[in-house]
Amino acid sequence: MKRRALLTLLLAAALTAPATAQDSVPADPAGDAEASLTDDLTDDLNADFDPGVLAATDPAQRTLDAVPARRVVRPGLTVPGTPSRLNASVTVRYGPDTPSAVLLLMPGYLGGAGSFDRLARQIVLLNPRWAVWAVDRRSNLLEDHTALLGRDVPTLQRLVRAGVDVRAPASLTFMKDWGLDTTLRDWRAAVLEARKLTPNVFLGGHSMGGTLAGLYAAYDFGGAAGERDVRGLIMLDGLPGLMSGPPLTPDEYAQAARNPLGPLPGLNGLTRDPYVDSVVFSPKLASRAAAQARLAALAPDAPAPTGGLTPYPATNLAAAMTQLEQRYALLPFLALRTGRATNASEAPNLGARLLGAAFPGAGDARWIIGPQDPVRPVGWETDPAAPTNPQDFARRFLTPLSDYSEWYFPNRLTLDLAAARTGTRGTPFEQTLPVWHGRPLRVPVLGIAAARGVTSEAQYREYAAATQAALTTRTLPGAAHLDITVARGDQVARWITGWMQPLTR
Repeated sequence: MKRRALLTLLLAAALTAPATAQDSVPADPAGDAEASLTDDLTDDLNADFDPGVLAATDPAQRTLDAVPARRVVRPGLTVPGTPSRLNASVTVRYGPDTPSAVLLLMPGYLGGAGSFDRLARQIVLLNPRWAVWAVDRRSNLLEDHTALLGRDVPTLQRLVRAGVDVRAPASLTFMKDWGLDTTLRDWRAAVLEARKLTPNVFLGGHSMGGTLAGLYAAYDFGGAAGERDVRGLIMLDGLPGLMSGPPLTPDEYAQAARNPLGPLPGLNGLTRDPYVDSVVFSPKLASRAAAQARLAALAPDAPAPTGGLTPYPATNLAAAMTQLEQRYALLPFLALRTGRATNASEAPNLGARLLGAAFPGAGDARWIIGPQDPVRPVGWETDPAAPTNPQDFARRFLTPLSDYSEWYFPNRLTLDLAAARTGTRGTPFEQTLPVWHGRPLRVPVLGIAAARGVTSEAQYREYAAATQAALTTRTLPGAAHLDITVARGDQVARWITGWMQPLTR
């Protein structure tokens, strides 16, 4: 699909405002005891955390924030060569400890569990007997957010300019094995734990997380299809094949390849390039963006640091949101819709228009040259009719429990997704990536598209025709790709709970 291939090109650029996770790993985690994985991170992590001005002024936020949540780190798949503490299955669990149903949600490319913070709370408010478990992939354990979680403005300003110290690729060569099998088996550890609490377990994901949900259902776990673990699948603006491109040959898989994301290191290059590190996304850029999000939450109208994310003077909120707002993002279809810049001199963004020509909103892509009035910075005007509130987004971007993004995204996972595509029967990867059970798919599927996002109801119907899955589709009007999990309204949550209810027993 041309549209599906185009949507993933430079996906990292739309996520240049990542977040953070609290359970960081020391520089040399090899000596950590396996038993430490069973320690829950509890709400006492919130002791000195200031969530930002919106939380203090908007009573509606208090209702959402009253939903109980905790971060749980359990043993995951044991991967030879990986430090024991990193063999982990990580979830942020919203709702009761003994729920009548559990929905496990996998984030998208470069995403973290924090991308579901608002949606998870909305779902639990609609049905307080249910729980939502948002997944962090094990890579999030490599991040250190200690300085970012404080409210020391000079420190945050320094981090916007310089970022945190980054782990050298040579120290993370074990990430070469963190591919599809590792990701799905870590996820399955949480799924099986949920099944001990209730038979009503559902699986879902956003963007690439939707891809992984479909692949989990079709994966062979020791002779059993993954779909046997769950009642149904929920795909939020993503589905299997989303990051595919042309089929890979064994030589490409081993040496080097390309897919819609661009060049991919082959297996032989993963010790040199274990994680995504490019001009549009890297661990350092991710930490800088997280610091800017913190400043936007704490002091939205104060001046953003010079030498930071914008080459022109801007307020903290404007500096954060111009990275992601659909009107200004490098890829206008992989973004949010929250408002627009004020006091901004703009010009057509021809590059973004060319890259996003097939997508809604691409024709409106703009480039901010600088402030119209040089005496004042570029500011930000919230659009109350837009799907997402920018200040709410900024303040949920980084919390002691979760992180909007994944700083050290393993290149092995991207490579495996390119090889697996929608299934591996009859391919050179049939034995090493056993995605065998995609047809027929016996569990129902809910596909929710963002009207200005990267999927459509027609693509979900195409997937259902190939898998024979029972399909329900919806489209969120006016929403860009990232709005679908962070929108201020609870329409997506209502669609999900309404679809899940008759499937619970």
